[in-house]
Amino acid sequence: MSWSLTVAAIIECDGRFLMVEETDGVHPERVFNQPAGHVEAGETLLEAVVRETREETGLAFEPEAFLGIYQLQARNGKDYVRACFIGSVPEGAVPAPQDSDILACHWLTPEEVAVRPRSGFVLQCLEDYRRGLRLPLEAVSNIYRER
Repeated sequence: MSWSLTVAAIIECDGRFLMVEETDGVHPERVFNQPAGHVEAGETLLEAVVRETREETGLAFEPEAFLGIYQLQARNGKDYVRACFIGSVPEGAVPAPQDSDILACHWLTPEEVAVRPRSGFVLQCLEDYRRGLRLPLEAVSNIYRER
């Protein structure tokens, strides 16, 4: 079995979460996802989540806590491992996606996200966040790349 390593950002403001609207690349319907994407070669998890959030929302993401690791076999048949982080973006900043695959950015309630989530990852991460799950960034900061 081969796993794809991804990262995601949980960003909450006044009970709403910053979500990206996209397609899953297999099905035509639009879905909601956290700013997320693949870890590139030579990148740390923290570098990847900051980069992916900037690409998908145009905003500077500041990681504040680690939510956890999630495994999923997606609708496209691939197996994914997602490292999910909690953090913030500058207050009042307006999202402007740089990635052409992102159709729009929205601040949504969990109930609005649940109408069209990209995968089970999306809802499970929101649920864990709302339950108060938080791990220190040090939980993943000792995952080094060898230089």
